[in-house]
Amino acid sequence: MEENKEELQVSEEISVEGNDTVKISNEAVATYAGIAVSEVSGVYGMAGGFAGITEALSGKKNLAKGIKVDVGEKEAKIDVNIIVEYGARIPEVAFEIQSRVKKSVENMTGLKVLEVNVHVQGVHAATDDKKQDDEESNEE
Repeated sequence: MEENKEELQVSEEISVEGNDTVKISNEAVATYAGIAVSEVSGVYGMAGGFAGITEALSGKKNLAKGIKVDVGEKEAKIDVNIIVEYGARIPEVAFEIQSRVKKSVENMTGLKVLEVNVHVQGVHAATDDKKQDDEESNEE
């Protein structure tokens, strides 16, 4: 059921132009990349963009948050901004993201992925959550 929703959403993003070419939008490619990144262990979350405001207003999770895509005629370049979990080996997480994003986008869109650049924007430590919980309980 969930896969059907994604297919419907992406099919709306594809438009056929006059000379029978298919143009896939940056947002569709970013969504596929976001799904692939969310499956990698060691990734705490995505970083960057104004997606937080959109998510709060719409109630929907933006899977393209923190992903910048440049789609050409038959190729794509993808930049991914992530926050890693404390203790995760960053090179292993980055390599896994590169592999999964490339495979996912190429399989789903038929585009050749030239680059997948992973930018680590921060590290999330479990103690951060505990400190926030302690501060919130002290304020009450």
